[in-house]
Amino acid sequence: MNNQVPAETIRIFIALAPPDDAKEELARALRPAYDAYPRMRWNRIEDWHITLAFLGELPGATVPLLRPPLAALAAAHRPVRLALRGGGHFDERVLWSGIDGDLDGLHLLAAEVRAVVKECGVDFADRPLRPHLTLARARRNDLVGVSESAAALAAFTGRSWPAERLHLVGSNIGRGPGPIHYRDLDAWKFSGAT
Repeated sequence: MNNQVPAETIRIFIALAPPDDAKEELARALRPAYDAYPRMRWNRIEDWHITLAFLGELPGATVPLLRPPLAALAAAHRPVRLALRGGGHFDERVLWSGIDGDLDGLHLLAAEVRAVVKECGVDFADRPLRPHLTLARARRNDLVGVSESAAALAAFTGRSWPAERLHLVGSNIGRGPGPIHYRDLDAWKFSGAT
């Protein structure tokens, strides 16, 4: 893991990531949409994640404060069993895949993560959890493809998998032109029984 702390601010969120084979299964289902709508801004498969808490732009010095309590939370928590299922869109611009499986466990985990962040004194917009995996965004003046891709994913049901790690992630959103990229600042294996 990268234990270096950025000197300036960084956009941070806490997330789960599907395993590679589950992401590849969904990518195969998306292949016709990739081909039909190349102008959409498709997220890189390695960046697919399920956000539990979006913390926003924070000083880099916040990262070391979050590490110990998030590590302790992961050590005490069992993996949550999830699956990717169906698709939809937000505001005709953002294409997503839905999440299925232990949604009660997912909501509980998100609540625990958010409580830990608040205990660290980090102020963030605590919006309701809407479990999803963002796949693509339409360009502002070209909305073709989002609704069609969501409809094509409606019947998709991926295999079940355990979310085995809690990820503290940094992003380059707002750092200039180009695609969005995410990087793990740290990650911890779920190893508990609760």
